[in-house]
Amino acid sequence: MERTFTGSVSITSKKDGYVRVAELEHEGAVFVDHSHLNTALHGDIVEVELLGKKKNEKGEDQLYGKITKILERGKKGYAGVLEEENGMFFLVPDDKRMYTDIIIPNNARKDAEVGMKVMVALTNWVDPKKSPIGEVSVVLGHPGENDAEMMAYALERGFSDKHRDEVNEEAEKIQARGITEEDKANRRDFRTIPTFTIDPIDAQDFDDAISFQTLPNGHYEVGIHIADVSFYVKPGMHLDEEAISRETSVYLVDRCIPMLPEVLSNDLCSLVQGQDRLVMSCVLEIDDEGTVHNEWYGRSLINSHRRYTYEDAQVTLDTKKGDFFEELNILNTIAKKLTQKRFDNGALQLETEEVKFKLDEKGVPIDVYVKERIETNKLIEEFMLLANQYVSKFITSKQEEKSGVGKAICIYRIHDKPDPDRMHDLDLYIRGLGEHVRFMDGLIPSKDLNDLLKRMGDRPEKALLQVHITRSMAKAIYSTKNVGHYGLAFPYYSHFTSPIRRYPDVLTHRLMMRILEGDYPKETERGLYDKFCMQASRREKEASDAERGSIKYKQVEYMSYRIGEEFDGMVTGVSEWGIYVEEKKSKCEGMIRLRDLGTDFYNYDQKGGRVFGEREGKEWKIGTSVKIKVKNANLEMRVIDYSLVA
Repeated sequence: MERTFTGSVSITSKKDGYVRVAELEHEGAVFVDHSHLNTALHGDIVEVELLGKKKNEKGEDQLYGKITKILERGKKGYAGVLEEENGMFFLVPDDKRMYTDIIIPNNARKDAEVGMKVMVALTNWVDPKKSPIGEVSVVLGHPGENDAEMMAYALERGFSDKHRDEVNEEAEKIQARGITEEDKANRRDFRTIPTFTIDPIDAQDFDDAISFQTLPNGHYEVGIHIADVSFYVKPGMHLDEEAISRETSVYLVDRCIPMLPEVLSNDLCSLVQGQDRLVMSCVLEIDDEGTVHNEWYGRSLINSHRRYTYEDAQVTLDTKKGDFFEELNILNTIAKKLTQKRFDNGALQLETEEVKFKLDEKGVPIDVYVKERIETNKLIEEFMLLANQYVSKFITSKQEEKSGVGKAICIYRIHDKPDPDRMHDLDLYIRGLGEHVRFMDGLIPSKDLNDLLKRMGDRPEKALLQVHITRSMAKAIYSTKNVGHYGLAFPYYSHFTSPIRRYPDVLTHRLMMRILEGDYPKETERGLYDKFCMQASRREKEASDAERGSIKYKQVEYMSYRIGEEFDGMVTGVSEWGIYVEEKKSKCEGMIRLRDLGTDFYNYDQKGGRVFGEREGKEWKIGTSVKIKVKNANLEMRVIDYSLVA
């Protein structure tokens, strides 16, 4: 058996590691104790040598090994506070999975003063018995300052709020040139057809617009028009290199860090009202039932007649009057039928909750709320899903007609079937809620999950169940190998509709144009596209980590101003240390430790998914409503402690 494998390492709170190896997925992660990490840090891509098997704490067989080589560091740098002791400067990292301080030579600390929050890049670490050496790359400010804390999440993952000079210069030249008559030539012209955008109220860039007209045969022509970023950003340009390195825009609590410079993302590429704009279009002839009869793809020209917010468009639908009511009403009716078709085909009915903050002028959270999804959100979502599906199918089918089934090269957005072990854990969780579903061939049928969600109605546990269903699923990634999209129940799916903020969409646009021009990609290019997919999937996760980190920080900060206040909460998890509770309005999750539950002796019943008192018999399980008081909020550790209100 091969002894050396490549994988990604995760560091635990005990400073040990687990390496996930694709070839050994069925046997679980490889355990690496601290003495065998060999300078590996959380998120690094490493080579691990298997040493054998041994029993873990649960008495199960566990692969164990040692790390022999660091292939790629998982982080671009570390944020933390600069400290000094006995004339030696060092970084105390924010990331608690970074298990060692970083030594900063005096000539490498720039202008940073002790106590400042800084970004540090590792410059040398080969001996695990010694501390790593680093240098200050960015002075962020003082700990606790909004800008310092928010940018730390982005910079740690390699997302800067500044583009390189040569990138900005290219973007400014493109913007200064504008859109010429030559650019408009040979494009299908939609400027006289009713066209509008529908976006969040705070949106700065508009990727997508919809045009609508009724055809003589009673069908409808729906155009899904997407900013033609690939017309401006071409391979070999500094803009393209930068977009590849970023892969995505990052949306922190209080800011967007764009993939492209704002002169493009918020101006020339953005489908602003009243301006001619170059677009890539997926134009579908569709009937009242949502059935597609004809398709057209290509470069087009639009001029948006109305910039709607979701709320504005909803008012038009609700009041049955205003600009484009008829068009919106028909689109909304068709969208609902498209949604039902997806569910009938086995798509999961999941709606994740999006936490939003109201901040004061210093960035301090003064309110937290869950963003409501209204009909117009779902309308736009359905037509974007439709375009993504049809574009993917078009790119694939045209290549397969020429080269054979399985020969197509496309940037698919795939979502594989769930892992049976995770499905088993989900089944146990559902049983803990007092509900039952079928467990067949290692899967819970999506119909059963949808029926369960419907049965739960407005029960507060429903949101938690949706989170657990999502966590039990495989991660959606980019790939040139199509296995379909399990969650959406689509056999073909690619990202096409957001090229201003996602690089895979730019690649999909380029592939579509190559197909339309007869320049079909060759099999020898597959390796390059595989690398694009791996990079995009990795950077997407890093952006998501930054976004989640900024949300968690603001939730802890919000509660830090509310020590001693009482709230309604719901139990979200139980453990041997205590119960996890989520405050119902803000979704701020914290822990009530066993010692704070009362005077009884409390036990953790893992199988039953509960914590219970031996004498009084009081129990807490997932979904239990509780009254809580904020005991502590530790911004350094990013944790909230609650206590129980009797």
